[in-house]
Amino acid sequence: MTDISRHVPFPAADVPQWDFSTDVAVIGFGATGACAAIEAADAGAKVMLFERNSGSGGASGLSGGEIYIGGNGGTDAQIAAGFSDTTEDFAAYLKAAGGACADKAKCDLYATEALNHFGWLKAQGVPYRGNFLPGKHIEPTDDSTLIWSGSEAAAPFCDIAKPAPRGHVIQHMGWGGGRPLVDILEASARAKGVDVVTDARAVALVRDGAKIVGVVVRIDNQTRFVKADKGVVLATGGFVFNEDMRRKYCPETFRLSDPIGDKDDGVGIELGLGAGGDAIHMEQFFTTCPWTMPESHACGVFVNAQGARFINEDCYHGRVSRCAVDQPGGKVYLLLDNAHFVQPMDFARITIAGTGDSWDEVEAELELPKGTLSATMAVYNEHAREGRDPLFGKRPPILTPLDQGPFVALELNFQSSYFSFFTLGGLRTSTAGEVLDRAGAAIPGLFAAGRCTSGLPAWGHGYSSGLSLADCTFFGRQAGRAAAG
Repeated sequence: MTDISRHVPFPAADVPQWDFSTDVAVIGFGATGACAAIEAADAGAKVMLFERNSGSGGASGLSGGEIYIGGNGGTDAQIAAGFSDTTEDFAAYLKAAGGACADKAKCDLYATEALNHFGWLKAQGVPYRGNFLPGKHIEPTDDSTLIWSGSEAAAPFCDIAKPAPRGHVIQHMGWGGGRPLVDILEASARAKGVDVVTDARAVALVRDGAKIVGVVVRIDNQTRFVKADKGVVLATGGFVFNEDMRRKYCPETFRLSDPIGDKDDGVGIELGLGAGGDAIHMEQFFTTCPWTMPESHACGVFVNAQGARFINEDCYHGRVSRCAVDQPGGKVYLLLDNAHFVQPMDFARITIAGTGDSWDEVEAELELPKGTLSATMAVYNEHAREGRDPLFGKRPPILTPLDQGPFVALELNFQSSYFSFFTLGGLRTSTAGEVLDRAGAAIPGLFAAGRCTSGLPAWGHGYSSGLSLADCTFFGRQAGRAAAG
């Protein structure tokens, strides 16, 4: 028999027998795969969904259940809280958040359709309380809906698009709303007749001529061939747990020690590449250390190992953390005064590196050259008292002087502190979810969505909470609908 490899599609002519036959085969049962399956079934296709685990979940099931939504005047939650959100502002923010990696066509399409997508999620049974929770939060600890979940109100983004909160969290008490979100989507998919096969690991695609016509899976340690008459949808997640791929594409992640995901081994990306697909922005990754817990720490000042500021600290906690990892040395310091210091959360593994009754004393405890950190804080406090930050554009009310001693420097160490991270790069796809080759042409029969693609969350320095679930649910639907067609 021809060798079975994720790197080379298996020839259809060599298939000994088809063990399963369907219109659309979806690989992966997180939110991406569930949404693809729902849309394909709604389009009239027979759908089989294959999941390597014993049940649904994926990285989506480990998330907070937050989806980035806005545009078209605003959602009901935004409007009730007094925010308007034009499609133009929403699209502009998405493009700014994607930086040079932004797929403008995807940004424009999602900005136009996000409000309809919100309605679709509700139609699947996803509940939202509808209230706004002000402040700076990683996730609500109650069942609130709307939060500021990015850098919308911070420079330079607030000068590009009118700020509005866009993080919409499933109604769920406490953290971890991703699990009930996936449960609801799973129930919808099953109710529509999607045939779910668990403990089935995809190991190869099947190609007939130029077209992908099926997939090879391992079930009970046996090779099984799946015929997919209309298309295969890859919904397999990123590659954060594939160290060989990280060394090849994203070596900066080895500065950090806490990957997050669910068996994200890059299999979908490698299957797509083997079929002739193009992988883009593979160097991009998200990271964050939960330094805004407690919230008062958001008023602090970050400096690098040389005692210099490098970011406006009022922007999204992940943007601050990602810029921190760019700094020389293996750590950064969060500076706080007595008015804002609270003991950090234990799981963050943030330690006290220095204290003092003046910033000069803190500087000496950190063994920094005289006149480095102390000068940084003298300049910062002088302008903060005037309500401005000419160096980085930090804004009130988070912009505040740190002049009430004693003072403290917290150390965020890239290796020992909790810098969670995941990859962002992946297969290049069209707005319809078609996997594209290097010439930009669609590979017949092959579709993909979610973190195995490069989508809305394309740039680690511009990530906002909720972008991943927005991308995977909406473009999962796009891929499922296109595959069924």
